[in-house]
Amino acid sequence: MSERRAARQAAEAAAAPAPKRRRPFLVALIATLGSLVGIAAVVAVVASVFVGGLARSYDAGKDVITDPFPTGSRPASSKGAQNILLIGSDSRSNHDPDGDRAAGGRSDTLMLAHVPADRKGVYIMSIMRDSWVDVPGHGMAKMNAAYAWGGVPLTVQTVEQLLDVRIDHVAEIDFEGFKDMTDALGGVTVHSPEAFEARGHTYTAGTNRLDGDAALAFVRERYSFADADYTRVKNQQTFMRGILDGVLSQGTITNPGRIQDFVTATSKYLSVDEGLTFQTLVGLGWSLRDVRPSDLTTFTMPTAGTGTSPDGQSIVNVNTLAVQSLSQALRSDDVPKWLQDNPQ
Repeated sequence: MSERRAARQAAEAAAAPAPKRRRPFLVALIATLGSLVGIAAVVAVVASVFVGGLARSYDAGKDVITDPFPTGSRPASSKGAQNILLIGSDSRSNHDPDGDRAAGGRSDTLMLAHVPADRKGVYIMSIMRDSWVDVPGHGMAKMNAAYAWGGVPLTVQTVEQLLDVRIDHVAEIDFEGFKDMTDALGGVTVHSPEAFEARGHTYTAGTNRLDGDAALAFVRERYSFADADYTRVKNQQTFMRGILDGVLSQGTITNPGRIQDFVTATSKYLSVDEGLTFQTLVGLGWSLRDVRPSDLTTFTMPTAGTGTSPDGQSIVNVNTLAVQSLSQALRSDDVPKWLQDNPQ
């Protein structure tokens, strides 16, 4: 009996349709790929809208400097490297914190950003505003006199003549922009070499977390220091490092709103040459995508102490021999070797 039952069950099983083979891995893969394609499409659309919004904010806020570069003979262009002149001034807000009503506006901060051809770092050099230099058409004078007499074009011409390197782009930002940039990032962290008080703010020796008002006072103060502008340019350099840290921080790069606020806050006080478009900045930023805050090097153009000009002004003397070797290093795109041989 049992044998007949077994035979019948076997026959029924043979007659039944074969079950469909399941391919769980293939099904999951297809579903995943479909999801990824959908996500990629959404990301592409969102990114396009976001970048377009940033471009509009940048273009709407910034001013374009009319004829920022000097006419006539200029140094040859660098091969692959970029030299960008950064000017901090009061030209856009007509802000006059020291009350001296300097004619033609003030240029208290002057930095040369050198981006090497290999894009492995960024070098920012401060040029002290009281450096005693030859201002074309005016003779020997303080560096910041070039801005008062001839604005951006004469400033560019003076720096190009001093360093014998071509300035590829120029960006001028009103000091009030430092305040808004800082607030847009939710504050910046700076390192102060000493404790001091300035314009109602107190700074400790070491690490300080600053809001916009405190940051503006930090980069402008010089009267609190025995060496005046020497410490001020160091403070300006640490502020630039703080800005870079803030821009590249996880809290910023994952926060589209904060990026938008930063671009809006910066461009509102920014003037640039015609070639420094949003697309140019994006291309430069992409080429520097592997750069981290630790790859930013700041230093000051070599000086030879302070002195007094023939007409009685307090000045900073330029270390001519060191500047000549620096000029060669900039032209040959070998600033790291120069810094190794000329530590600060």
